[in-house]
Amino acid sequence: MVTLLPDAAQRVRHLERVVCDGFARWGYREIIPPTFEYLDVLSAGLQVDILEKCYKVADWTTGRVFVLRPDVTAQIAKIVAMGLAGQHVPLRLSYRSTVFRYEPEHAGREREVFQLGCELIGADAAWMDAEILVLLIDSLKAVGLTDFKVSLGHVGFYQSLLAQAGLSERGCKQAELAAAHKDLPKLEQLLKRERVSHRQSRTILGALEQCGREEVLEWGRAVAGRRPRLLKPIARLAEVYALLDAAGVRDHLLLDLGEFRGFDYYDGIVFDVFSTNVGCELGGGGRYNHLIGRFGRDLPSTGFALDIDRLFNALDGGGEEKLEEQRVLVVAPASRFQRAFRVSQLLRSHGLVACYEPVPRWDAARLRLIRKQARVADMSWVVQVGPSSASDDDALVTAEKTRGRAAWTVRIRELPGLILQQGAYAHL
Repeated sequence: MVTLLPDAAQRVRHLERVVCDGFARWGYREIIPPTFEYLDVLSAGLQVDILEKCYKVADWTTGRVFVLRPDVTAQIAKIVAMGLAGQHVPLRLSYRSTVFRYEPEHAGREREVFQLGCELIGADAAWMDAEILVLLIDSLKAVGLTDFKVSLGHVGFYQSLLAQAGLSERGCKQAELAAAHKDLPKLEQLLKRERVSHRQSRTILGALEQCGREEVLEWGRAVAGRRPRLLKPIARLAEVYALLDAAGVRDHLLLDLGEFRGFDYYDGIVFDVFSTNVGCELGGGGRYNHLIGRFGRDLPSTGFALDIDRLFNALDGGGEEKLEEQRVLVVAPASRFQRAFRVSQLLRSHGLVACYEPVPRWDAARLRLIRKQARVADMSWVVQVGPSSASDDDALVTAEKTRGRAAWTVRIRELPGLILQQGAYAHL
């Protein structure tokens, strides 16, 4: 479980605001799912291995078992099926939530994961797959990430390869898991155990190495031949890729015929996001045409989620740089509290951070101490509010930078403009 200290928390919240503002501009409306769900209700949407990682607790009133939210997509599927299915589609929903899953210690993954995501619900259409992918790429660019790739595939192609090779149902599931982890030795052993022919094994193993651009589609078409079960996913992947190319995001794409996600409800286009700054995926998603139907009315859908902690690390290698802002310490004798309060409010109304502290008296030693304390507290300015017979707008105050000896005596109404002019914001 993670703790974010003030500097990191400030940057994470800024990152969230940028991404969520982008979601809103695309027409995605935020939904806030509950932290707990009844296990017997949510289990319809999740596979056994995910349910085994849930944190569970008994409801003292009913005796039923609660789970801490392990997955937001399944929650939204339930909410849509039970309450929003009658609304106009497509539905565009976004969220910022925390999911909880048990992971062994030193497994390289947190047990509490902060996520931002979107779901586009209502139809099985290539333009919807393209929209959700362009939104994902736009979101990453908006926070300043440039060095990333989206690995794009279609689970139907690989699943069809396995099915046509004659694998048992259990063997298919194990092969999909091995493919998801790109574990070629384990997959090769499994294919031998399932007595898959050498020719088919070579094709199944070779698909995991098909990662690139148009040549991947050509390889897939050659393997598919005239078999509809293989041609259909390749055709859909090519259609989505063409739409993304037309949208101008081709440089961030890699086609991967062995792409899988860790959830069995994905049944179409799937994708993961990777950056050279982080050794694991930053997030991902894909199409799930039958998940909502497990709870009620079937509504084809697609979506994605981003891991905020990993995205934060990908941006700056750990968040060592601070999000700079103009922080102002307003000091005044207790008798001048009313005027000091108005100065603080004026600064806040212009987007500045203002904190008030009383001082018992003015003298050189006291002012040196105030400056030192302000620097330690990451204050950019110290504003001294002294006695004055003038009105609030015309009363004079002294503004001094905490680093350096520059100081100005200005009217209160001129103070925000001075600070903003002398020290600009630095954003992520």
